[in-house]
Amino acid sequence: MGNMKTPGVYILEKNAFPNSVVEVATAVPAFIGYTEKADNKGTSLHNRPFRITSLGEFHQYFGDGPTAGHVRFSLSDLNPELPKSEEQLAAEAKEATRVAALTPDQRKTEEEAAKKKAAEDAAKADDEEKKRRAALTDEARKAEDEARKAEDAAVAAKALDDALNAPFGKRDAEPLRLNKKAYKLAQTHGWYLLYQAMRWFFLNNGGPCYVVSVGTYETAADGTSPVEGKKINGKLLQDALKELEKELEPTMIVVPEAVLLNKQGCDAVQQQMLAHCGDTMKNRVAILDVWEGYLPRNEPPFNNLIELARTGFGSSFLAYGAAYYPWVHTSVLQERDLSFLNIHPDSRATLVKCITDELNQMEMPKDKRNAQITEVNKITTATAGEAGPLAASLVTISPFYNTVLREMAKRLNLLPPSAAMAGVYTMVDNTRGVWKAPANVSLNSAVAPAVPISHEQQEDLNVTPQGRSINAIRSFIGEGTLVWGARTLDGNSLDWRYVNVRRTMIMLEESVRLAAKALVFEPNVASTWVTMKGMIANFLTGIWKRGGLAGAVPEDAFSVHVGLGETMTPEDILEGILRVTVLVAISRPAEFIEITFQQQMQKS
Repeated sequence: MGNMKTPGVYILEKNAFPNSVVEVATAVPAFIGYTEKADNKGTSLHNRPFRITSLGEFHQYFGDGPTAGHVRFSLSDLNPELPKSEEQLAAEAKEATRVAALTPDQRKTEEEAAKKKAAEDAAKADDEEKKRRAALTDEARKAEDEARKAEDAAVAAKALDDALNAPFGKRDAEPLRLNKKAYKLAQTHGWYLLYQAMRWFFLNNGGPCYVVSVGTYETAADGTSPVEGKKINGKLLQDALKELEKELEPTMIVVPEAVLLNKQGCDAVQQQMLAHCGDTMKNRVAILDVWEGYLPRNEPPFNNLIELARTGFGSSFLAYGAAYYPWVHTSVLQERDLSFLNIHPDSRATLVKCITDELNQMEMPKDKRNAQITEVNKITTATAGEAGPLAASLVTISPFYNTVLREMAKRLNLLPPSAAMAGVYTMVDNTRGVWKAPANVSLNSAVAPAVPISHEQQEDLNVTPQGRSINAIRSFIGEGTLVWGARTLDGNSLDWRYVNVRRTMIMLEESVRLAAKALVFEPNVASTWVTMKGMIANFLTGIWKRGGLAGAVPEDAFSVHVGLGETMTPEDILEGILRVTVLVAISRPAEFIEITFQQQMQKS
């Protein structure tokens, strides 16, 4: 009590309540990738985890997206008009006149005759091939078959190898068709995904998060022009994970740009993410994307894209990761965010020609047409400062230009779902609790999954002998695009099958661990044990009341054991070890609901 030498009244305060366990944050993702800049008032944020709370702060510290200054598409005409001789043109015109003069019955007769002749020619060629084969010896036929099989296998192997080293290789393969003509629209510059992913994260109720910028958008020697190709460095993405070892707050790891690497590079990054979460830190989970997940699973030459992904995830620390398929068409980027400046300078002449041809086919006064064509010709010379008014004018006069903008936006809006899932985890944690499965939730700013998945097709995604479950994103009539799975990659484990179970256990472990630090170096005696037990029990009772633990009464939901003869031996006490055992019954999702109907006899 202090020295009492002077007469008077002395106050002594005593703690009425024991120490408590405070629930740690569960919804703090960490994003790794490339940004426009990485600067905080002159201090470089390169390769340094930095906490932000909004997209505005992302703009402040990491800049804007690559759309305006770096994204470029090439536009090429797949129907070049080859010069023809006057004789060819005259012959074609004569044939067109003859066909036009035929009656419907005559045209039908000619078409049937042409089909019959084509079938006869094919049958004749087949007979000749059979005769040629019959003339060969058995050894010659066998050698020919083996050579053909070897050639086919070599072609297939090369096609697969090329595809595995060409991420996004098929996204731009589909021709852009307009007015019975085909054009190839393919992205050449600005292959970055982090900014779009961050926008999608915040659109899906994302909150505080960490960003690790591993580099800025690469430019040419002039410092302004974008660089062609994909410039993602997988080693830098992996090195950023080491920087996150210094931060204890993040609970999720998201690397959207891993899918921009080739298959081998993507696998290396994702395996490192799982190792970081499950081996190094043990207090966070990795949200993974399926490489080339915008394609159907049996798309050639992959044959089984899902099995390729499962193999790539490896076999270690699977309980600390969750994967989602397919990718999603989104509305994150708007057409107004793009302009003719996103067309490669070498392709702008093609754009001018297409729009000019379109205007020449429209009915309008000659003066008006000439004025519009003059405006269109500015595309090849316009600077960034002149682009705004010109782009607005093109939108009003050219349907072709609007189609090009729409197609560019559609391709840039095809995003892997990991960032949106981080937002879904955040929303569910904040509204329902970390113990609620992050599933049966709609994705904001989602137009449709890139690949429609049926009930039967999801069976193999969800349950597989290898246990590497992949969660489906599906579209339901009247409900939008829903997350329709909540499993970790360790789908065969009864302990860690569900994402919410793994994350709830992480939350309980981290909360109790941090609270228990207050008792380090306290006497290892019964009073300390009682304090420890009461502190943990009070915390778990609160979790049980909120629905995080399963049981009719707290005794059914959890139990805390600590003490000599119960969790410790005399040797443990001599060695300074205090052992606590906590048993919890974490609530699990009702993944399969079976409702049985049976008819009964009429009673009245």
